[in-house]
Amino acid sequence: MPRPSGPVGWLFARMMNRTHEGLTSWALSHLTIDPGETILDVGCGGGKTVERLASLAERGKVYGVDYSATSVATARGVNARLIAAGRVEIQQASVSALPFTDDTFDLVTAMETHYYWPDLVHDFREVLRVLSPGGRLLIVAEAYDRGGISVLQKPAMALLEAKFLTREEHCRLLSAAGFADISAFEDRRKGWLCVVAAKGPTG
Repeated sequence: MPRPSGPVGWLFARMMNRTHEGLTSWALSHLTIDPGETILDVGCGGGKTVERLASLAERGKVYGVDYSATSVATARGVNARLIAAGRVEIQQASVSALPFTDDTFDLVTAMETHYYWPDLVHDFREVLRVLSPGGRLLIVAEAYDRGGISVLQKPAMALLEAKFLTREEHCRLLSAAGFADISAFEDRRKGWLCVVAAKGPTG
């Protein structure tokens, strides 16, 4: 699993902030976010999604976690004002062992990061644990197997040791982890996929 570090990691995190803006806006358009929600962004990278989520949950609080210390430092810099105001917290952590109690979040987002999670079913279950009943998970992918020309992405994903899943495989893995009400949305022209799944009342 890549862990960007040093100057290269800093540049990578900044680049992701710029290039993911359109994808993030499209994915978030498939959700309704209440201003008072408590939100977690897993794999927060350069922190731009955290900032965007904080603008939507203006009376709530947004947390970010990332496996990379460099990404955490970058995200903290981007969100310094919000952190000082107590509206954002960002820390280094793995999705496989999230440092939060059960039933904490109304929404968890994962933008272009789940490809690298060590064990998707286990890690989806860890996300499920920290979601409140009725809470939602938003998974977003710009590289996924949709047939056709997308197969050209497969060698690059293999080199990165990244998972390259179909829409149906995303849904099946989320279901295996215990999620309900799973909906997938695609912009096939741009090669974008987002999947929204919910924690049931007894999940």
